[in-house]
Amino acid sequence: MNRAGANLDIEATLRYHATTNHSEAKLSRDSHVLDWNNQPRPFKIYCDVESVPLPSDPTLLVGASPPLLDVIATAPADVEGSAERIPDLEVLARTLYLAAGIIKRKRYPGGGEMLFRAYPNTGALYHIDLYLVTGDLPGLPAGVYHFGPDDFALHRLRAGDYRAVLAEASGMEARVARAPAILVSASTYWRNAWKYQARAYRHCFWDAGTLHANLLAAADAELLQPRVVLGFADEDVAALLGLDTGREAPLTLVPLGCTETPIPPAPPMPTLALETEALSRSEIDYPAIREMQQASSLADSAAVAAWRSPMALSPSAPSAKEAGESLRPLQSMDEGTLRSLSDVIRKRGSTRAFDRTRAITFPALCAVLDRATRGVAADVLAPGSTLLDLYLIVHAVEGLAPGAYYYRREEGALERLREGDFRATAGRLDLGQALAADAAVNVYSLCSLPVVLERFGNRGYRAAQLEGGITGGRMYLAAYAQGFGATGLTFFDDEVTQFFSPHAAGKSVMFLVALGYPDRVALGLERPG
Repeated sequence: MNRAGANLDIEATLRYHATTNHSEAKLSRDSHVLDWNNQPRPFKIYCDVESVPLPSDPTLLVGASPPLLDVIATAPADVEGSAERIPDLEVLARTLYLAAGIIKRKRYPGGGEMLFRAYPNTGALYHIDLYLVTGDLPGLPAGVYHFGPDDFALHRLRAGDYRAVLAEASGMEARVARAPAILVSASTYWRNAWKYQARAYRHCFWDAGTLHANLLAAADAELLQPRVVLGFADEDVAALLGLDTGREAPLTLVPLGCTETPIPPAPPMPTLALETEALSRSEIDYPAIREMQQASSLADSAAVAAWRSPMALSPSAPSAKEAGESLRPLQSMDEGTLRSLSDVIRKRGSTRAFDRTRAITFPALCAVLDRATRGVAADVLAPGSTLLDLYLIVHAVEGLAPGAYYYRREEGALERLREGDFRATAGRLDLGQALAADAAVNVYSLCSLPVVLERFGNRGYRAAQLEGGITGGRMYLAAYAQGFGATGLTFFDDEVTQFFSPHAAGKSVMFLVALGYPDRVALGLERPG
């Protein structure tokens, strides 16, 4: 079967999704244990390449930035005909730092140290890398670079302007073809599969999604008008970056800025064979990951162009009359929250224990839902469209009865599906985790997977998981901007759908975020009493 045909064979996604679903029966049979002596390093480190240090002055990186809630408030729009905007090295440094830089260091007795990135990542395993492909920029010559969070530098993999390779691979996507700089995200599977096995392919897009929530906000603050591009010829992008396609995969392209100067033809592109440090003693291959990547790949620019047009898709939902339940319009949020983008990102961290005695306010929940769902600037989504439906289990929100809800984003309303105390149920649905039971709210992103696959083929699975991650990442940011916390959790897939059914019948869970105030006593931040 040719590659275009593989993308249309949606049984591949349905098999993978079913095989990697969590259930109590599957987990009881799972004999997987973590081999701590074989844990992979969380960085990709090139052995012998030229490095360009990024400006690292704290004033530059975390200086004045706009309020976070304002940055993520603007819905994406058509940016064709945008004015020229060329980022310099300082702008790139701020963008990369707030998207994927190291923001915290935690030292442990005995000499161990954990380096936390700007974005939340499953298991803190950090398997997503960023690459930068540029023309000549102020302070940076044209080239293909790898961003190293560990040394906060750009590592040059190729010299010269190779943007034309990405423009062609994207089917001449308009923003890519006019970008002075393009970021490419990629995953090294083993760095996540060490813990999560074959399910790590979902995490490629969950974790890229939370990273992109930061990236889009940081780049928007710099007026770079970023756009997530999911349509590209996979092998061409992998070849440009020198990725080992048995172990790594490109995930997205994100053009930054806009230039009126046409992109020149790319120079010759010899095969890259750059040595990197070993990730661990040995690596375990999970064929299901490679098979899913291959099944959702596009062969060339013609296949990309055919896949991309037309893109608009918005899943339908039962009307209020059909659902037979009451609707509650969302209230206006408290606009007094002015925490800056850089301050929120630097202080963010996944909440490890929630205080079930503290409720969040209804306006605060409104702010999270509103800001997380303004839309994603992406080639796979027309302005105003989405692949997701949001469902909530509410435990402790002032002025809102505990129960199960559906978020009608177009109407700005919550539809109550069922009233009651579901703390114990939420904990059980989310793999028995106390976090889900103790949080104030759990927000689930669900997707009508057959509808998405019918329109986009297997690549639609990437899009739905990525949008789930971006939406979840924005919920993190909106929560911390208002002084409370968030954490991403995993779940028993089919059981979650069953809980929200019949409304959610036929849908699949793409992402889950728990929201609430941290339990400062449990976290050792305060003494009891």
